[in-house]
Amino acid sequence: MHIPIASDHAGLPLKQALIAALAAEGLSFDDLGTHGPESVDYPDFAHAVSAKVAGTEAFGILVCGTGIGMAIAANRHPGIRAAVLHNATEARLTRAHNNANIACLGARTTGIEVALDAIRAFLASPFEGGRHVGRVQKLDPALAKQGAAGAKTTS
Repeated sequence: MHIPIASDHAGLPLKQALIAALAAEGLSFDDLGTHGPESVDYPDFAHAVSAKVAGTEAFGILVCGTGIGMAIAANRHPGIRAAVLHNATEARLTRAHNNANIACLGARTTGIEVALDAIRAFLASPFEGGRHVGRVQKLDPALAKQGAAGAKTTS
């Protein structure tokens, strides 16, 4: 699995720690930046990862101060379902119920061990499908126009 990953300046230390720890477990990354502590604009990095993930089966990882800005920017792309993660439970549920494909983390809000647990859970958790399919399709207007608007949404 080759995972696109990026951060802004605030997320750089957490991104570097994630890459080191997860690479030791055999995962490989496409580090799309930033690579230094200079102030940068987080949307540039969210757009780069989103471009690599959209339309594929790939997963991406984005890190900024809170994860929120990265998620907002990434979710502007069709086919992207980015979620801010604070723990492994959220990671499992956003994959299972929302078919999220980009994990966003906050370096100022989440420690390395919790972040590692969340990323491991995110990458290992499958989408449940079933009743969630129509709901996920409604997240993307292009998919909704293709008939997902009438999908059953009861549980």
